[in-house]
Amino acid sequence: MTQVQCPGLPADWVNAWLAAVGITVLDQRIRLHWTTTSSPVAVLSAVGCDPIEALIEAWPDTAFLSELPIAETWRGTTAIKRKVPVEAFRERARVARGHRHAWALSSTMTDLCVDQDGEVAHAPFDPPAPRGAYLHQRLVKVHKHVDPSATHIQDALRGQPVLVKDNGLGFDQGRLASSSDTTDPLTNPVVEVLAFFGLCLLPVRGAGTDRRLDGRANISEQQRGFMPFKVGERHKFHWPAWNRPLDRDGIDAILDSWEPTRQAGWPLLGIHSAWQSVQYQNQGSLDSTRAFGSERL
Repeated sequence: MTQVQCPGLPADWVNAWLAAVGITVLDQRIRLHWTTTSSPVAVLSAVGCDPIEALIEAWPDTAFLSELPIAETWRGTTAIKRKVPVEAFRERARVARGHRHAWALSSTMTDLCVDQDGEVAHAPFDPPAPRGAYLHQRLVKVHKHVDPSATHIQDALRGQPVLVKDNGLGFDQGRLASSSDTTDPLTNPVVEVLAFFGLCLLPVRGAGTDRRLDGRANISEQQRGFMPFKVGERHKFHWPAWNRPLDRDGIDAILDSWEPTRQAGWPLLGIHSAWQSVQYQNQGSLDSTRAFGSERL
């Protein structure tokens, strides 16, 4: 087994954690675990191949992204953008059933929460963006910044990325400057693209409510991993680091079994560290910025 340590993917950075998971989604030969140091980083491994070379081979091209079921136009279905009518979502879901990347729909929006305008709810990891940009549009835009060469991808994993002026997927706190800084957001495009594929393991659901039928209905969506750590606390995303090489299905299983509030059970799963998200505090009623930081559990 060939192992490669990736300083550019620290576990306490939610986008890097999603990116590391996304690598196992793009190539199911690759396994993932985390160093047990005070600041864990991702370790990629594979049998019979170099995991970085495998990732470069699996890197999605423009045609690949256009075939994702959340593209604006897709296989003759009704076009979708940021605001998605429930009928358009259901049509898209029917056509996407059985598609390899049908998760791109179920991990970004759900028709189990419908608002008074008949539009489906979006996941926390599918936040609103300036000028109404929607997730697929943001993904395609940041993807164009990546030179899919060995050097570009390797540098990002080594912690020496080429940063670009872009909002990326729109939830990385690291892209934001200080309140006194007027510079544009800087994003690691390799991590952003990989983080999108990490959403594969984080489906979003709802309570089956429709405000068109009941104006009092609670339309709150629930994405996997978002939960209160303490009674009365608002939902936060929780994610772990583990010490055993796991493929995508193994990671899926460990996320099912792991309970963040029961730390005594973590060692049975090989989990040695974990974090919860800290939401960006908006600077006023006109500030629509969305971002997640992290806090160690």
